[in-house]
Amino acid sequence: MSAAPPTIPPGLRAGRAALAVSFLLQGTVFALLVTCIPEIQHRYGLSDGLLPVFLAAVPVLAGVGSILSEQLVKRTGARAVLRVVQPAVCLSLAAVGLGGALWQLALALGAFGLLVGALDASMNMLGVGLQHRYGRSIMIGFHAAFSLGGILGAALAGLGSHYALGLPVLFGTAAAVVAPLAVLTGTLPRPSAGGTPTAGPAELDDAVREAAEAAARSVPWRPLLPLCLAMAFAYIADASVSNYSVKYLTDGLGSPEDLAKLSYLGYMVAMLLGRALGDRAVQRLGAVPVVRAGAALAAFGFAVAALAPAAWAGIAGFTVLGFGICAIIPQVFAAGGRLFPADSDAAVARLNLFNYAGFLLGSPLVGAIADASSYRWALLAPMLLVLAVLPLADRFAPAPALAPAVG
Repeated sequence: MSAAPPTIPPGLRAGRAALAVSFLLQGTVFALLVTCIPEIQHRYGLSDGLLPVFLAAVPVLAGVGSILSEQLVKRTGARAVLRVVQPAVCLSLAAVGLGGALWQLALALGAFGLLVGALDASMNMLGVGLQHRYGRSIMIGFHAAFSLGGILGAALAGLGSHYALGLPVLFGTAAAVVAPLAVLTGTLPRPSAGGTPTAGPAELDDAVREAAEAAARSVPWRPLLPLCLAMAFAYIADASVSNYSVKYLTDGLGSPEDLAKLSYLGYMVAMLLGRALGDRAVQRLGAVPVVRAGAALAAFGFAVAALAPAAWAGIAGFTVLGFGICAIIPQVFAAGGRLFPADSDAAVARLNLFNYAGFLLGSPLVGAIADASSYRWALLAPMLLVLAVLPLADRFAPAPALAPAVG
């Protein structure tokens, strides 16, 4: 007789819903920023050679913010960090739209990067804590909420371009709406008067501490390296789309700015749909065929975009690319967890470092090639890196678990 599934307290369900809203709001803010890169460049007079420097600084500072947040979480808890940092991210977005000098842009983007790193770390810490309390995987749902927010943000950016609102109005209005929602979400759920178990600070911080203790245990690097490479290649591709899809359509294909926003919107829609269907495909076909098909499909999407004769073909290419990439990234984490089932948090923590590595390398790589030749040639670099995932696909197969290392 099978054991009954554990009962999930109502407070944990409320905590899960509140955290999903935080992921959605962050996806919205991030999409607004990356889809308005051409407008930011025009407003501040950034050259094509200087633009990659500013874009690369964001993931660097995000990594710094992520490291600093670990110390803040030890003192105050991940939930407290989230309550403060997410509204501050919205304010830094507004600052990007309100400035006019390069030093103002540098300060605003610097603040955005630091705060986003801290926000990303605190949200994922809380997500891991909730997942430990649930006893099953719920993290993909949080990242699906981020994708949904990306769709919303890209759509809002497109409307802003269509009606020529300008960055001060677009970013300022978005911050004025999202920041209060972030404050409200960060204060929920609170312990109820009736004593119903809730996802309050003590319970969630205990869960985060448990996850951190597991992540602190040592696992060997060597078995993870192929998966680390796959993660980096996938995020280089993602950074290429986030930072340059809209700019490629406007500068390379002569697209109007409102139409160009659809490149990122299509990419995020495909990511959302792929994440909704990906688990079922893995269950039916296995991880290795899904990863191989995803890598091939992503490379094909890059090729379509690079060869696009007009804007709609470029949008179609980036949409296809989204379907391919979404199949790779979740399976990297799943494969790492299968390698070290007793220390899956430690494996996931190490793999997640290559998320930032991919973002850090992707923007300067594409920007430098585009500055030396054209965006068409620049898109071929991440295409080749995505194809390099194909020989790594065998490492995604279920295999006998490795024993945890002592450390």
